[in-house]
Amino acid sequence: MFVYCIILIVLLFTSCPAAGKTVSGVFRSDAARENKGQYITRFLYHGENGLVAYNVDNVLLAVQKEARLLLFQGSEGLDNLSCLERLASAHISINLIKEEQNRTIPHQSGPQAWHVMYVDQYTCQDGEMDGALEDLRFQITMMNPDAAGNPLDHFSAEETGLHSFYFLLILAYFVASCIYIQPLWQALSKAGPMHTVLKVLSTALLLQGTSVLLNYIHMARYARDGVGTPLTGSLAELCDVVAQVQMLYLLLSLCVGWSLSRSRKSQSKPLQWDSSPASTALALAVVITQGALLIWEQLEDVEHHSFHAQRSVPGWLLMALRVALALFLASVLYQIISAERSALKRDFYLSFGKGCFLWFLCHPVLVLFSVILNEHQKEKVVTIGVILCQSISVVVLYRLFLSRSLYWEVSSLSSVTLPLTMSRRSRY
Repeated sequence: MFVYCIILIVLLFTSCPAAGKTVSGVFRSDAARENKGQYITRFLYHGENGLVAYNVDNVLLAVQKEARLLLFQGSEGLDNLSCLERLASAHISINLIKEEQNRTIPHQSGPQAWHVMYVDQYTCQDGEMDGALEDLRFQITMMNPDAAGNPLDHFSAEETGLHSFYFLLILAYFVASCIYIQPLWQALSKAGPMHTVLKVLSTALLLQGTSVLLNYIHMARYARDGVGTPLTGSLAELCDVVAQVQMLYLLLSLCVGWSLSRSRKSQSKPLQWDSSPASTALALAVVITQGALLIWEQLEDVEHHSFHAQRSVPGWLLMALRVALALFLASVLYQIISAERSALKRDFYLSFGKGCFLWFLCHPVLVLFSVILNEHQKEKVVTIGVILCQSISVVVLYRLFLSRSLYWEVSSLSSVTLPLTMSRRSRY
């Protein structure tokens, strides 16, 4: 069943078109007429010498339709305008009378979003569209000025710097793996009571690293042609979704397992986690809900980032779920810590709680913080902040479970309480 779910997720992600800043498609008169203009894409220009270039495969058809590209600086209030008023409010109008043509964007005092729309003579007419249903294939390239002022940078202002960030993060992953791979492998080889937790953490970290690498490959190609490798970008999102779901199951299972074992403990036998239909249903329900929201969020957003400064319904629902999970885990850990007499074990649970809260709350907190930022800063701050915070969270949990000062103190507890431990018999 799990394999079929993974295959389904792969098909969903790979079927999503990735929106690059070299955009290809078809101009459709019926779509333009239905929506008072066919929306194509958006791009955040900055500085001067920004460029938009188009190419059409049938210039005669474009001339016959009186086809035009309209560029709007911002999109506020456009939906409230009539068709003719919307067309008249365009800041730049480009008549498609040549097979290829360039247009320079006016100087920008600061990064500004420009929206591209296609219209023709049939867009605002009520009569029949004679011969207008034939589609017009196009390619549009949008570029910002590079460091030398030449319009060669395919990255929008909201994406500038992400390429370098992914490179530095890959370098950090490589250096850290060279330093810690041997002690981590030794800890995994011992097959102690923390073995399963360390395996899950290692898998989640590997998925995170793979997502970063795939994003870097996609953006390296994107920097050259403005398209990148959409399949690679989709696979990066898939790796991140699987890592998110896996970490959720780990953290939730540990807390629920500890809570159940404490509520059922007796004086005559040690703590023990007993699997029950209720606990299994709770974990699976939350995991499935988050997985569905993550996939829905990626399918809703045309830009396909792993993390978003939320503009969609599934994004807000996902943040609400994360806040609710953080509150639930806080309640569970508070009950456990209040009943715990050992100071060392209380420190263990407190450190575990810090890792949990950092993982779940970093995204909602950063999204709320991004409200005060400019539009071109929001996605970068949320993306970079969430990746760094969740990486730190995994490191905190790693250090906690690998700590020699705490390992033997909690080993007798973990060996019988960890929900992910496959064997019910203590190994020691």
